[in-house]
Amino acid sequence: MQKLGLNQTLSQRLSPQQIQFIKLLQIPTAELEARIEQELEVNPALEEGRDNEEEVPVTAEDDFGDNDQEDYSEEISVEDYLAEDEFSGYKMQGDGSYQDEDDKDLPMPTSVSLVEQLLTQLNFLQLDDRRQQIGLQLIGSIESDGYIRRDLEAIVNDLAFSLNIDTDVEELEELLSKIHNFDPPGIGARNLQECLLLQLERKPEQDRYTRVAIDIIENNFKEFTKKHFDKICRKLGVDENTLREAINIITKLNPKPGGVDTGLASRTQYVVPDYILTNDNGKLELSLNSKNAPELRVSRSYSDLMQSYDKSDKKDKRLKEQVSFVKQKLDSAKWFIDAIKQRQNTLLNTMETIVKYQYDFFLTGDESKLRPMILKDIATEIGMDISTVSRVANSKSVQTEYGTYPLKYFFSEGIATDSGEDVSSREVKNYLKELVDNEDKRKPLSDDKLEKLLKDKGYNIARRTVAKYREQLQIPVARLRKEL
Repeated sequence: MQKLGLNQTLSQRLSPQQIQFIKLLQIPTAELEARIEQELEVNPALEEGRDNEEEVPVTAEDDFGDNDQEDYSEEISVEDYLAEDEFSGYKMQGDGSYQDEDDKDLPMPTSVSLVEQLLTQLNFLQLDDRRQQIGLQLIGSIESDGYIRRDLEAIVNDLAFSLNIDTDVEELEELLSKIHNFDPPGIGARNLQECLLLQLERKPEQDRYTRVAIDIIENNFKEFTKKHFDKICRKLGVDENTLREAINIITKLNPKPGGVDTGLASRTQYVVPDYILTNDNGKLELSLNSKNAPELRVSRSYSDLMQSYDKSDKKDKRLKEQVSFVKQKLDSAKWFIDAIKQRQNTLLNTMETIVKYQYDFFLTGDESKLRPMILKDIATEIGMDISTVSRVANSKSVQTEYGTYPLKYFFSEGIATDSGEDVSSREVKNYLKELVDNEDKRKPLSDDKLEKLLKDKGYNIARRTVAKYREQLQIPVARLRKEL
């Protein structure tokens, strides 16, 4: 049985202006210029240049009514907005520093794709039409890193159904062996072992060490991947020096002969810092990148149109429609200018607080001076929502005399020490990396030993935390760090 009822609920909804401000806030400086150009194109009431004249008030509210727009200058909570966004929360990890580069357009480099290189070499084989089609199918099955991972029987079926070519695995193996002789060496391999073996067999100098390297990959690959060097020495009957030379040859091979960008021309990306931090005789001075502070103004001609309407016959319906359009564009232009100014204030407030928290680091550049800092610390200090600070930190960078850093680099959780103080997890990671760099590679330190050494230093962390930090530093387990 259906019933009708009234329910009263209280909920918060973001206005279109608030949503647009959020998007303006999170875009980096490099994209802001394009966003402003886009707004200038669609809104003729918005112009570039400094507005030195007194602003002309927009009237005619009695005829068109108040828009009842929400005050977009207030702090915006966006926890329910864009639910798919992922904030790093309180444990944001830095991506390292970036090189300071100017924002400039560079010519696109020209290059030949991997597929084009292979097709050129295939044509040199002078195959008949049928075998040429099979060769094309094999080359088309090569992935961006240079491997063929598709089963040959599946390729046989593809040829039968799509091209009506009757073939078998043996014929594909024969043609694939020819492709294995193409450049770059190792192309068309079906796994890493075959890829390394193809490269070793094509080496012009087949000396003793190269032959040992081939034996290792061909007959002792499992032991090699697990770094059971003693077992390999016993099986091959070689000494450690010979094994070391052979492994040195293997480690210089290319595990991805196809490259990482599918052979297509790629463009170098340049980081445009959002902030400039300078040190003036011990006094830190923060400023926004000039591109964050564009000179925008409301069109004087559009404001004059509104004034002329006040003096005209307001009963003209057509004129009212025209003025309604003008007022809409004027409101949009004024809002956009205010939103840009609010963006500047939010960026400055956030960065000034970060500088205050990490003052010693910005003064010296010493990473050990970094203090534990989470999003909530900054949000509480500047009186804004955590999600707002997260959007700023995730997409902005600051140029210092020690390099250009993404803002999220300065966020990290705290680790308790024996003295009762909190230190940044980044300091712990730096010491962990130092321990691994200085370890005896014949007997690498296990996570248990690393935990003990860290505790001896005063860092009270568990073994699982050591493993987590090691993985974040992209340091493999002890067994895979073993060397001769």
